[in-house]
Amino acid sequence: MSFLRTVLNVSNIIIHPPGFYIIGFETFPFISVYFIFLSFVYVVTVLANCLVIYVICFNRSLHTPKLLAVVNLAVIDVILNTCTIPSMIKIFLVKDNFIPFNLCLLQMFVYYAFISLESYALAILAYDRLIAICFPLRHNSINTMQSMSWIVGVTWFFGLGVTLFTTSLMSRLSFCNSVRVFSYFCDYAPVFRLACNDYSMQWASASFLTILILAVPFTFILLSYVSILATVFMMKSLDSRVKALATCVEHIILVAVFYIPILTIFCVGFYLGLIDPDQRVLSLSLASCIPPCVNPLIYSLKTREIKIRVLALVRRNTIGTQPTNPPKNNPFRVDKTQH
Repeated sequence: MSFLRTVLNVSNIIIHPPGFYIIGFETFPFISVYFIFLSFVYVVTVLANCLVIYVICFNRSLHTPKLLAVVNLAVIDVILNTCTIPSMIKIFLVKDNFIPFNLCLLQMFVYYAFISLESYALAILAYDRLIAICFPLRHNSINTMQSMSWIVGVTWFFGLGVTLFTTSLMSRLSFCNSVRVFSYFCDYAPVFRLACNDYSMQWASASFLTILILAVPFTFILLSYVSILATVFMMKSLDSRVKALATCVEHIILVAVFYIPILTIFCVGFYLGLIDPDQRVLSLSLASCIPPCVNPLIYSLKTREIKIRVLALVRRNTIGTQPTNPPKNNPFRVDKTQH
């Protein structure tokens, strides 16, 4: 009797479907143009970030705490866009929008883990600027390679651990109705809303995860720049103020490009529901894919040390591919016709 009662109680039965269907782009006009654009974004993301990683890793003079944080950001950018863009292009080219259940959870984990790592990587760069401007005399003793390695390692451990816990909660849900996910990947909220049992725990974890991966790093960045501005305005020389603020311009642009669209979509769309579902999918895909593409172009390749090494690498490869013909007026050249 207790067995029958358990079987009839749906809340005690966990039903996992074979997989889900991603249907976020089915109603978009001119979708082929958008996927061509995404292909270009992905190529630029991989090439630019891999160039930055190569230049920093194979030049010992660039092994500094600041550039370690830059490499950390570049690695995260490559993985973040690799997690979503190839699967989106596959849906368009092969017309196959089915994703198995376990692969869906894996994509969900990787995406949110590296979104969180992207957010914390920007906070780490803000920390580097904070120490460099507010504590210039103690910068080399505070911000060392060892301390930066610890900071990067802790953010990876924390980001991966928290996301693994929140993603594992999805395995407790039963999906006995629709398996059509209205998003551009296996998104957390659109997936748990398809469940036919109680998903209040997943909703709470999504809210908590949003605070941890977006609100906390963004608040730290704001407080860092409050301290930086206070220090800059205490400087007596106008030239010193301009130079100090000039070192922060690229980072401020990265913060704006990443946080403003993401926070707007999550706060206005996820919690208030004021954004049209089609617009939410398009906006969220752009907000997730564009920052990893422009980060190396805005920040890394604008950094003086990296730019010098990249130009030297390009110049060396260009010279190496040119044919080496001997000069015509070489007095030491032997004329074979005279023998």
